[in-house]
Amino acid sequence: MNTLVLAMVAPLLLTPAPVSEGTFKTWRDGARAVTYDMAAVPSGARATVKIMQTHQGVRVNLLATGLTPGRSYGAHLHTNPCGKDPAAAGPHHQHRPDPAAGPGRPSTDPAYANPRNEIWLDFIADRNGVGRAISAQDWTFADDRQPRSLVLHAEHTHTAAGVAGTAGTRLACLTLG
Repeated sequence: MNTLVLAMVAPLLLTPAPVSEGTFKTWRDGARAVTYDMAAVPSGARATVKIMQTHQGVRVNLLATGLTPGRSYGAHLHTNPCGKDPAAAGPHHQHRPDPAAGPGRPSTDPAYANPRNEIWLDFIADRNGVGRAISAQDWTFADDRQPRSLVLHAEHTHTAAGVAGTAGTRLACLTLG
């Protein structure tokens, strides 16, 4: 490929970030993937998150396996790494942070808690317990505000005022690497 063609194509290429993957198990120090609900996310279930960024935006792919067939899951990128307590992952990562949200006060304002300002990866596990989701945004993650985890929730994400962005109990967490 000549240099001129490469220069014209290069801005369109997706630049992959490291792939984050893990096998869900009960909490232990140093755990990368934690299940908080063994019925919904059994020990041995797996998740892989691929994040690709360009100057024009970000694309996040999720593949989860070993889950409960036919079950709906909410899934989002969160601000903190996983911990023993499901709340340790913090709130959803937002491109434009909700100024009214804070510690213990998640964003539920649809102006901020929506699939255009957050990474929502909701899915239904197929008959083999496999779930897939993609989120594509026209913005990128700021270098100083990268998402730190993927959280699987008990419900698809709600959109109504006062509950926007909520998706029920946190079932499992994968720390992004």
